[in-house]
Amino acid sequence: MTPAHSPPAPARLPAPALTAALTVERLPYSALVGELVRLLRDRSVQVPPRLVLPLAGGACLFIMPAADSNTAITKLITFTPANAGRDRATIQGDVVVFDVATGERLALLDGPTVTARRTAAVSVLAAQRLAPCKHGPVLIVGAGVQGAAHLEAFAECLGVREFFIASGSLASAGRLVVHAQSLGLKAHAVTNANAALAECPMAVTCTPASAVVLDSLPRPDGFIAAVGAFTPQMVELGAGLCRHFAAQGTIVVDTADAVHEAGDLLQAGLDVSRFATLADVVRGDAFRARGPVLFKSCGWAGWDLAAARTALAWSAGC
Repeated sequence: MTPAHSPPAPARLPAPALTAALTVERLPYSALVGELVRLLRDRSVQVPPRLVLPLAGGACLFIMPAADSNTAITKLITFTPANAGRDRATIQGDVVVFDVATGERLALLDGPTVTARRTAAVSVLAAQRLAPCKHGPVLIVGAGVQGAAHLEAFAECLGVREFFIASGSLASAGRLVVHAQSLGLKAHAVTNANAALAECPMAVTCTPASAVVLDSLPRPDGFIAAVGAFTPQMVELGAGLCRHFAAQGTIVVDTADAVHEAGDLLQAGLDVSRFATLADVVRGDAFRARGPVLFKSCGWAGWDLAAARTALAWSAGC
């Protein structure tokens, strides 16, 4: 008698695409900051250079893969600067998450949400490790998605209760002030970011990086996270300000890829290869910042991998 054969196992359905709201739920800032630290200490992480394909009208398509021994991701997003100030996001796309062992798709995360939250979490991690004064208030220059994400992250993870908001659009600054107040925070819209810098030991620049928005010198205990510029042509900080940090303080970049991406530093004529990375800070117990600190963030698919790992851990814990 021929032995009976078991029917094939039913095919597993791909994980559904998560909305922006569900992606937010899976990426609490405190958990994301912790996962960033673990990722920077994980020697199995591989992150090849991202591919940037220029599109018509000044837009770009970004293809950003990364993997560790268990999880692989690719972020596929478009960056469309012409959407700034309109009812359409400048960043759109998805993060696809795969199981390394089986090749199965585990999750499809909302790309703009991942970008906003992991970028803010990276700035928080840098502030935790490097900022001489962590009490606030914080100056946020740029009142868009990144501005809101940084406000929430600094409030949640560092306990900052007061913010100054500067934006080229008074309406945008006002909306972010109202959002901050809805969270029980103190917030003020300001028209002169350089003047406000003297009142704030911490600052974040997260603008479209089409022009210099800060050029006055920082406080001796100052910390600036410069987020907006991620190409050699983009800039948010004045050249003199960057050179001041290099001569009188400390500059740390998010990754070694900043040598060809950190527009603020490159336009200031600085040798970016000589600056420590965030991995150097996290892995090296002996690292000590001196004077005011500039953290230059350009973005990296490793941060998206950390977000995917955070989301998977959240799902596993449910």
